[in-house]
Amino acid sequence: MSSRRLSKRQIERIQAIQERRRERLATRAAALEEETDLDEAPGEEGRVVVRHGANLAVEDSDGAVHHCVARRHIGHPVCGDRVVWHRLADGRGLVSAILPRQSVLSRPDFSGRDKPLAANLTQLIILIAPEPEPGGYLIDQYLVAAETIGIGAMILGGKMDLLATAARADFQRRFAHYADIGYPCHWMSLREPETLSALNAVLAGHTSILVGQSGVGKSSLVQALLPDREIQIGRLSQATGLGRHTTSATTCYRLPGAGLLIDSPGVRSFRLGRIGREALEQGFHDFHPFLGHCRFANCHHDQEPDCAIRTAVAAGQIHPERLQSFHQLALGCDTSACNTGS
Repeated sequence: MSSRRLSKRQIERIQAIQERRRERLATRAAALEEETDLDEAPGEEGRVVVRHGANLAVEDSDGAVHHCVARRHIGHPVCGDRVVWHRLADGRGLVSAILPRQSVLSRPDFSGRDKPLAANLTQLIILIAPEPEPGGYLIDQYLVAAETIGIGAMILGGKMDLLATAARADFQRRFAHYADIGYPCHWMSLREPETLSALNAVLAGHTSILVGQSGVGKSSLVQALLPDREIQIGRLSQATGLGRHTTSATTCYRLPGAGLLIDSPGVRSFRLGRIGREALEQGFHDFHPFLGHCRFANCHHDQEPDCAIRTAVAAGQIHPERLQSFHQLALGCDTSACNTGS
């Protein structure tokens, strides 16, 4: 079912509410700045593990969590950000700077501008399942996002216990071309503990985020990956005073295997933002050997003669569903960006 279109008045109302919230955050941060001498409160590095409105939970180098707000004009810190923060006498903290991000996953907001969801990710985990029926277009959209921000990606097939042996093999074959491209595929079931153990090994050492369509079992998988999730939520809630809001905010959890898992409600409505045609082409990893070899420099890989991409599809070097996904995504390209490739 397509999402309901908002009227211009509704969009303006939402933007006005967001602006009031930003003003309240700025006022609170300004008050803290006025009462804080940052020279007397030396900065230290930390990681944002929860953001909810004006509230930030920042984890220090010892793993302790502190309730902070952000200084004005430094931008908007998001979960996963490395920041400089200062301890205040009353136990609160003030974030004075966002350190350079290695990666940032964003999605468009109501006005079409990119809104960061999480920062410093190293891995995007695309969760699919036999039910609901997965589609290559959605998978390819996530893969383009991962390629665009320069992080790894893998396909994770869950609920494999729903399929008999032959059907399971058929299901996995449908997505085998992703492994051929270079995207790892992992197949698991929460009823098969050994497959969960293997997944924990894949996640170790990474900062990962789970994405996938509604109903694929994301919540159940997160609970299985985080046996101490309620303890972690309680620790964050106690430190920040966020209470029940902790579970509805983007949160960075520690995995048993020394990795990090960012759980974000925002990925439920994730979609690509503004992207030019050249950037979109670069987002299809299997296109790379053939780019620049079409007869026409501005080839759309559709009906043009001597198209290297379509020739590769005919030769079995690119899966046809990948080209179909490219054309669908190209329809949504911003016109000016597509003309410039910016």
